[in-house]
Amino acid sequence: MTDPQDMKLTDAFAELGRIDFRRTDVATALAKVAELAEAGIPGADDVSITLVGPGGAHTAAFTGQRAMTVDEWQYQQGHGPCLAAAAANITVTVPDMAGESRWPDWVDRAIAAGVHSSISVGLPLRESVSGAFNVYAVKPDAFDDDAVILAETFAGYAAVAMANAHLYDGPATVARHTQSAMDSRAVIEQAKGIIMAERRCTPEEALAILAKVSQHSRRELHDVAAALVASAVRRPKDDLSPQLDSTADRAVEPGEREVP
Repeated sequence: MTDPQDMKLTDAFAELGRIDFRRTDVATALAKVAELAEAGIPGADDVSITLVGPGGAHTAAFTGQRAMTVDEWQYQQGHGPCLAAAAANITVTVPDMAGESRWPDWVDRAIAAGVHSSISVGLPLRESVSGAFNVYAVKPDAFDDDAVILAETFAGYAAVAMANAHLYDGPATVARHTQSAMDSRAVIEQAKGIIMAERRCTPEEALAILAKVSQHSRRELHDVAAALVASAVRRPKDDLSPQLDSTADRAVEPGEREVP
């Protein structure tokens, strides 16, 4: 009898084979590779792709908000497995977050977000841009050697997508994609600053507040941050405190359109 996981993997690679990286924009291609990797790698619960350029690191594609949140905490602290993988173009595995000592602050945040093991594969890119392909699991010891090999294989497709963007559309395409993601991160940083000023909290606590609203409202982190920044522009400063109290102390129900 055929293993259902083998069928998933076969389907994933078949779909990857149908992507024309020469004619698919890089954002769409990276998102598709991440989605198929999540479905095809045994134990994977979330997948993201990190790009690191002159302006810093950002998440270019992700399959779930948990991956985005865990990535952002790495960028905030300036260290973590995906940044280490990107810097040295190596594969970095964390079998069990509870036993990881290389990045203790980040590990505590990852565990709090529900991530207990991970794989990060360095991406050899161009034009001063490096990257990493990240696979996260909610269980410890979720990935065996075969899963690591599969992660490296899917990472190769992500690298092809970026290489084709460079080859066919030139460095400007990579630069535009990088700038777009950096603009998104800038909005998140603005929103964190607003929360820090109003609640007198740390950057990590401000990010946790944004992440909580994002997860419970099923809206992307960038959208939650943009809504808060827009609200700060429209309203007097004193009018923001009740909103931030609401953001921190209760979960926004799915479908609510209230600005966080």
